[in-house]
Amino acid sequence: MDLKQALSLLKKNGYKYTDKRELMLNLFQKEGRYLTAKEILDYMQAKFPGLSFDTVYRNLSLFERLGILEGTEWDGERRYRIHCNKDHHHHMICTDCGKTKLLHICPMNGILGEPDDFEITGHKFEIYGLCAECNGNNKATKSFTSNR
Repeated sequence: MDLKQALSLLKKNGYKYTDKRELMLNLFQKEGRYLTAKEILDYMQAKFPGLSFDTVYRNLSLFERLGILEGTEWDGERRYRIHCNKDHHHHMICTDCGKTKLLHICPMNGILGEPDDFEITGHKFEIYGLCAECNGNNKATKSFTSNR
């Protein structure tokens, strides 16, 4: 999702455009990785020194509810990234830098197939680990890049 789509979605759902929301969405676009609320607050306080965690969390919650951001959790902390506008897919996530790599297959198909007497309406499958760059293996660094 790009900034224009995100702002349009906010407006469509009756929410105001603000400089803080735009700055936050720009950060997600620029970084292209999972970010913590603390990382977002630290970045935004340069422009908005009085910004609180409450404001950051309210906007993160709103953006996730509207489908602008997607969230996950590791090491006991919620993290967010800009929502992918791709068909059904899953991610491998670097737990050091937050970069993601798209999985082009769905592991769920191999695990369950089509179960009898149960309609699957959704699932989430994520693999956590270290990308080549964070693991110190520069040979494979180019193959693990952020996919939005």
